[in-house]
This record gives sequence, structure tokens and C-alpha cells, in this order.
Amino acid sequence: MEKKILSELTDQELLQEAKKRKSTSITNAFLIGFLVGIVVYSVAKNTWGFLTLIPLFLIYKLVNKSKYDDKELENILKARGLK
Repeated sequence: MEKKILSELTDQELLQEAKKRKSTSITNAFLIGFLVGIVVYSVAKNTWGFLTLIPLFLIYKLVNKSKYDDKELENILKARGLK
């Protein structure tokens, strides 16, 4: 499926995209919490290695991806007066 440019979507499609991204952000929050738990456990057990570094890298990627994607959608929704 081809990814559409957000500015070309209709109002209804934008609202559906906002719902989809909200559920994605909840899933990302759960994953980030789980990965932080792994890091805390690893530090508590004095294990510093891949068990700690991989979750830190994944947390960084999840946070950065969601931050940039959501800003564009939020701006378009405000411009159209939908939110």
C-alpha cells in the first residue's frame, strides 16, 4: 500500500489516521516502559552489555520516530480546525 501525503488526505481520513497513531503511541509507550524495565533490571544485577545497550537504542528510535510523525499530523489537524 502506498503511503499518502498527509496534506492530500480528506478530513475523515485525517481523523482516522489520528486514531491509528494514538493507538500506535500507546503501544510505543508500553514498549518503552518494558525496555526501561529491562535496563533497570540489568543495572540492578550489575550487568552492563548488550542486554542494556540494545533496549537503550530501541527506546531512542521509538521516541524519535513518534515525535516527528505526530507533529506534522497535529499541525494539519489544527490548520483544518479538526482538533
